Formats: sequence, structure tokens, C-alpha cells
Amino acid sequence: MRADVAFSDFLHFFRSWISNPMRVAAVAPSGDSLARLMTQEIAPLDGPVIELGPGTGVFTRALLARGVAESDLTLIEYGPEFVPGLQRRFPQAKVLQMDAAKLAHADLFDGAIAGAIVSGLPLLSMSPRKVTAILGGAFTYLRPGGAFYQFTYGPRCPVPRPILDRLGLKATHIGATVRNLPPASVYRISRRKPLDLARERPQSHSETVMRPATNTDPASDD
Repeated sequence: MRADVAFSDFLHFFRSWISNPMRVAAVAPSGDSLARLMTQEIAPLDGPVIELGPGTGVFTRALLARGVAESDLTLIEYGPEFVPGLQRRFPQAKVLQMDAAKLAHADLFDGAIAGAIVSGLPLLSMSPRKVTAILGGAFTYLRPGGAFYQFTYGPRCPVPRPILDRLGLKATHIGATVRNLPPASVYRISRRKPLDLARERPQSHSETVMRPATNTDPASDD
């Protein structure tokens, strides 16, 4: 990206953060290293791809660099200040201004066909109820084997374990980068396999006595 465009994006993002820090949750757009980390597992065949909270389009450009067709992108942006820029920069993508918590009722596609969802949403600043609505709605569009990618500035997965358990999901830490402001980690959130779900079922007293204790944590591979 040209330096003048990057600086313009920074100013735009910074002004949005000043006006609503809880919604934007960062003083600057994500860096290229985080964008590469967020999209490194996504291939062209994973399209359609949904992006939540694209902002100035840093992750969007990384998805295009990975070979995902622009026409295979659906960009969900709540901030009206970002929507015109996204429409101008990515004219072949579907750009929708809406709350990601309403995904379950949006009818984006006819069935679960998306191969991946990339999220730039500030989940740590949201209520558990809203996070549950976002994840629950997002997974209605993901085909089997699809994954939800989320970054965080915190020390652990931004989706609490009770929410993962309730939705039958697991989180896997796939990497971190210090070349971002601030440093960030990325998690892949996916559906649990039947075996993982079986491990969650309560054991009877006899099973507890006869089987050795294990230390499995299907919700996180950290």
C-alpha cells in the first residue's frame, strides 16, 4: 500500500477510535504481519469468505493476496464511516452495513457455503450475549470444516470457554506477532468433532473409577 494511503487510513481509523473507542477498540488499523497471520490458512477454494469488521480493508487485501476472488467476499461493517471506502476499494465485493450480532437473521447465502470467516471485531469489549450471537450466527454460514479466525490483543482466546462449550466449538491458537500495534495473537475457532463432544459428557461413577484421569481441553489447543 502507498504511504499516503496508509497514512490516510491511519487518520481515518484514529478518528473513529476517538469518537467510539469501545466499538473500534484500536488506535490504528491492523498491520500487514497480522493480516498475513489471519489469512495464512485461507485458500481460493475457501470462498465465499465473510469478513466481519473490515474497517479500512487490511485483512480484505490480504485475502485477495491469498487468491480469494473479490466477488467471493462479503464484508460486514457496522461503522458507517468505513462503508464508502470499502465499496470504493472493493467494488466487486458485497459490502453490508449491519451489526454482526444479527448475522443469524441476515440470509447472506442460501445455506452454509462459506469456507472461512475473518473477524476484526473487538470481542473483548462486547458482552457475552453479543459474542454468543455473533459466533452462533456466523457458524450458520460455515460449511463443514470451515473456520472462524479471530485476533486478540489479550493473553488468551477472546471467546470465553463457556461460550465455546455452549456452541460446540473449540479454539486453537495459530500464532502471534509482535510486529503489530499492539502485538496480537490469532485463534482458529471451529466445530468440535463428535469425539471431542463425547469427552464433554459427564462420566458415571464407575467410569470415573475405572478410567485413568486425562488432561484434555477440547476448547483450546494452547
